[in-house]
Amino acid sequence: MKKATFILALCLNLSVLGQDNPLRVGVIGLTHTHVHWIFGSEPRGDIKIVGIVEPNKELAKRYAAQHKFSMDIVYDSIEELIAKTNPEAVTAFGTIYEHLEVVQKVAPKGIHVMVEKPLAVSMEHAKEMQALAKKHKIHLLTNYETTWYPTNHKAYELVKKEKTIGEIRKIVVRDGHKGPKKIGVNSEFLDWLTDPVQNGGGAIVDFGCYGANLLTWFMDGKRPNSVTAITQQLQSENNPKVDDESIILLKYDNAVAVIQGSWNWPIGRKDMEVYGLNGVIYADNRHDLRVRISEGYDGYDEQVMKLGEREAPYDDPFALFAAVIKNKIKLNSFDLNSLENNMIVVEILDAAKKSAQLGQTIVLTK
Repeated sequence: MKKATFILALCLNLSVLGQDNPLRVGVIGLTHTHVHWIFGSEPRGDIKIVGIVEPNKELAKRYAAQHKFSMDIVYDSIEELIAKTNPEAVTAFGTIYEHLEVVQKVAPKGIHVMVEKPLAVSMEHAKEMQALAKKHKIHLLTNYETTWYPTNHKAYELVKKEKTIGEIRKIVVRDGHKGPKKIGVNSEFLDWLTDPVQNGGGAIVDFGCYGANLLTWFMDGKRPNSVTAITQQLQSENNPKVDDESIILLKYDNAVAVIQGSWNWPIGRKDMEVYGLNGVIYADNRHDLRVRISEGYDGYDEQVMKLGEREAPYDDPFALFAAVIKNKIKLNSFDLNSLENNMIVVEILDAAKKSAQLGQTIVLTK
């Protein structure tokens, strides 16, 4: 009996030793309210939050009370976080402008980075971040809410692998809500989200990036030939420094695309329509998808799908981040999280802002 007990204990110990330790992650910044996501993800066991950088201690205390972490792990600087906690990776939840500084400080130490969308406020910042990531051989990923939508992945599968609707001719992506002030984001987030320097723009950046990211994926990393955009400020009382309405038109060799990023939708939305030669796919939200195959002039055969969540680690940004760092998953060149995809996203956004400012189409150089 004792021998059997010993063998059982040995097997259990070997099992525990064989399990991966959670990825040691530092959270840099709490001013982006998407940061709630990582605190909700930690209990899955893929990551362990070892420290937080947030100089605004009142803000940190609010998060500590809500998510039950100790203020002892909250630091004033990235340097202090690294010295005290030795993280393997960090996530950036401050302003978009601050993403560059995060990479500048952690990449030389071999620390991997995931930033909240978009990658950077400009191509100038993005190129420096890319160079640092390559030089120091770190992963630099970008997180979007829509990356985790089962409908977007099903649409991609139907279009690219099953050829359900034929060759793509048009994609329309719509994202946004009533506006940050109207939906009640906290003051720390509102202050920089409506600042043209810290956010890089208004709705055109905040929600235009989703469409640029999805389009680059669907187009296999091909850059558009040209970008044309208009912006407008319809809520000057709420967004005095930035646009709150944007439409971006992209022209490819054999397709066109429309990105509508807005802080003026009466109902929040993140949806996409993909039109092919033979039909259309509507990714209406995270779980609802429709496929219509053309019949005659205006008839169609429709299939309606209700999709469940994707399997781990493809259902959570931080689980995927850990899997990539541990070499369990290798991202394709233009996957939604990839650096290659998100360099093109920033290029599209830069061109769109320039187009709106100048009132002319911007042709992208080959």
